[in-house]
Amino acid sequence: MLDIGHIHRKEYGIDAGGTERIIIAEAPGRIHYLGEHGEPKAGLFLSSGIDRYIRVALSPRKDNSFRFYAPDLGERKRTTLANLKYKREDRWSNYLKTPIHGFLELGYPVKGLNVTVAGDIPLHTGLASSSAIEVAAGVALREFFKAPLSTDELLAQIILSQKTLFEKPGIPIDYAIALYAEEDCFLVADETTLTVRPVPANLGEYQIILMDSRVPRMGLDNELRIRRQALKKGLTLLAQKKTGTSLRDFVTADLIESMGNLPEEIRRRSMHIIQELRRICDAEEALLKGDLPALSKLIFHSHESLRDLYEVSCPEIDWLVKRGQETEGVLGSRMTGLGFGGCTYTILTPKAAEEYRRRIEDYERIFGFRPIMHTIKLAQGARII
Repeated sequence: MLDIGHIHRKEYGIDAGGTERIIIAEAPGRIHYLGEHGEPKAGLFLSSGIDRYIRVALSPRKDNSFRFYAPDLGERKRTTLANLKYKREDRWSNYLKTPIHGFLELGYPVKGLNVTVAGDIPLHTGLASSSAIEVAAGVALREFFKAPLSTDELLAQIILSQKTLFEKPGIPIDYAIALYAEEDCFLVADETTLTVRPVPANLGEYQIILMDSRVPRMGLDNELRIRRQALKKGLTLLAQKKTGTSLRDFVTADLIESMGNLPEEIRRRSMHIIQELRRICDAEEALLKGDLPALSKLIFHSHESLRDLYEVSCPEIDWLVKRGQETEGVLGSRMTGLGFGGCTYTILTPKAAEEYRRRIEDYERIFGFRPIMHTIKLAQGARII
């Protein structure tokens, strides 16, 4: 990753031997291994932070302006204290404005700032890079102001400021994961309570490969909206026979009993969610017991469910997962992210990684896209560096 401290000093003319205070913080990207297609605001996830980060450096200015620099993009943005609001053309710098707005609302003496942001989270792959920007900037500002804010309080303020600034809710669970992730741990992340529970990974020699399929995604928002509407209708129909406020309150047997009352498409969508919730609980139990074969089955079954019941996979993703299934030494392989392209993750031994790479050599010839492979580790949450 770029030396953000050196870049920040050079960009804003700060003497390396001077006394001017520069704060640098980082926040990790995140990956969901199970659960990302749950009900809005009622999701349950098996996730982790990953060792790909966004870093934010900031230092004070003598005026009331804000200067933002993204060396990875070669772009600069600016605004003032009086004009601190969301602007579509400001793109990435809007995420830096979120925590600045939050500390202003909390009454801290926010004045001008020089801000630099850089990172190595792969973009447009569903790894929560924008949330990492907001969290890293929030942690940096907390240190800058020596603010006596707990992590829970910081989380709540980022959520509130994002909603106020963007005039729409963000993805609060991504902030929680970025703040509370632990090294070498999976996280059971609960969207209803905004809490995360660390579970030691105990993967031994296994490593995790993230594969970016490079498949362009079109019409994604509409497809996902249709599926969320199906889940809402499914909940309404199920609640006619049994009290429940979310699909968490139902089990597979409830769907079977209501088969005649549920349209087939709604039944399949709801079935995926209900069974995925069970898989997350079972995965936590398997990890605590060190039962990796059980974890393997859950991961593969989850992908099959995303493919056949929720129908958000695609031929390219299925092909990559299939190559994983065929490779000896692979613990599990599954799509991750919003679907219709995006990424897969594969948990495998170093020896299996060599064979897996060989097996996917035909991917570009068959589909016309060159996949990008990243080896990742389960990483800790946001911190001052």
